[in-house]
Amino acid sequence: MQNKMQSKLVAENRRARFEYELLYKYEAGIVLTGDEIKSVRAGHFSIADCYGYIKKGECFLRNSYIKEYENAYNFARGEDKTKRDRKLLLHAEEIEKIRKKIETEHLTLVPTKAYFSGSNLKVEIAIARGKKLYDKREAIKKRELNKKLNTK
Repeated sequence: MQNKMQSKLVAENRRARFEYELLYKYEAGIVLTGDEIKSVRAGHFSIADCYGYIKKGECFLRNSYIKEYENAYNFARGEDKTKRDRKLLLHAEEIEKIRKKIETEHLTLVPTKAYFSGSNLKVEIAIARGKKLYDKREAIKKRELNKKLNTK
């Protein structure tokens, strides 16, 4: 019998670690329809250009891409559901904590990875601060130096 707590990585936002300084991380569930979850299981999911926001005490993910499932019947033809806003499932206290941090310190909410925990899709979101150009250049220099040291 397989371990139910196994996690399978579905999507990762590697660019977020380069563009932002990740301060706090949270794990959130995500609300999807049946055909969307089948498409995610097939590997057609991207969080590369998306971000999170809070509206009326609820947390949402904007611009996450889920390809339409080919075998699903669409009731709403012509409506683009691939990049719709998707609700994140967090506790009310967590949402309030995130909202306060974002508003007071002028931070942003960025998804870092999406994975299956058992049969549920989870999204790891991080409260992040944007890096300056010189910070990015410094990160590139460190990475190049480590590559040179490891190849010798």
